[in-house]
Amino acid sequence: MKIRVQSIHFSADQKLLSFIQKKVDKLDQFFDHIISGEVYLKLENVEDESNKISEIKLIVPGGTLFAKEQCKSFEEATDLAIESLRKQVNKHKDKTRAKLSEHKTILTGDEVADY
Repeated sequence: MKIRVQSIHFSADQKLLSFIQKKVDKLDQFFDHIISGEVYLKLENVEDESNKISEIKLIVPGGTLFAKEQCKSFEEATDLAIESLRKQVNKHKDKTRAKLSEHKTILTGDEVADY
């Protein structure tokens, strides 16, 4: 899966980028039809320690899945966002399967016996 990472207001080091790539690649275990993904890392100017934001957007057939988390570190925010996306991916996969099984039952019920 192709992942594009953008760091806003700072430059991300290679260790962080490889961590994000490894975590996002694990989503392929749950749904192998993910087309691509975009990760936005932002530093927010606030007094609070948890000023690091990780936004992840996945492009899947039939829609887009999105998660945004804010934590003390980018690794923690990415972990939470990936967990949220894992739930969304499973829900999307279940909906897709339900639609396909609906279509299959309609097709088998409407088939003509003259063939």
